[in-house]
Amino acid sequence: MGKRSIGELPIFDFLVVLTLGSVVGADIADPNINHVHTIGAIISIAILQKIIVRWKIRNRTIGRLLTFEPTLVVHNGKFLVENMKKINYSIDNVLQMLRQKDVFHVADVQLAFIESNGELSVKLISPKEHVRTEHVLTNVPESGIEIPVILEGNLYVDALEYQGLNEAWLRQKLLQEKIANVHDVFYASINSQNELHISLKTEQSNSVPIYH
Repeated sequence: MGKRSIGELPIFDFLVVLTLGSVVGADIADPNINHVHTIGAIISIAILQKIIVRWKIRNRTIGRLLTFEPTLVVHNGKFLVENMKKINYSIDNVLQMLRQKDVFHVADVQLAFIESNGELSVKLISPKEHVRTEHVLTNVPESGIEIPVILEGNLYVDALEYQGLNEAWLRQKLLQEKIANVHDVFYASINSQNELHISLKTEQSNSVPIYH
């Protein structure tokens, strides 16, 4: 299976590892089993794995069937809730993975994908990539870290109070964006400049063609 770590194995290779472990475990657990059969099973599984991997490399259709496709979870700063549900990722999982990528503002994310091995790949908006605009310009206000005030429709008043704001201020901002119900908001945050970033539960995005 090459030099890949266990966390980077595609689902098919991981299942092969589990199958090999089961075969060897059964042999160890039952001394009456003929070891020749176990060795034959291990060799057969190894050969099958090599054949299917070569087949998968030569035929992309087979490859897509045997591995998970990348899943788009953030598009233009908006969480794609339905995509996250399909792969059983919560908002906390994605926010943690963004922070591990040194991304503390969801609004800075143009594209974020959960790859087939479970890792997060992030494409930032142009001004935030490499040499950033704020490094060149002067008198750019510091936006600080964004503080979530709504998560999955739940309003956190203490987070607003930390910023010196209240629920009435937030509801007024939501009404300005034509959002009448807090429960329609999947994620909302504010930064030190009291700028509000909103991602609805019903965010839609045109399919981004990603092939591998």
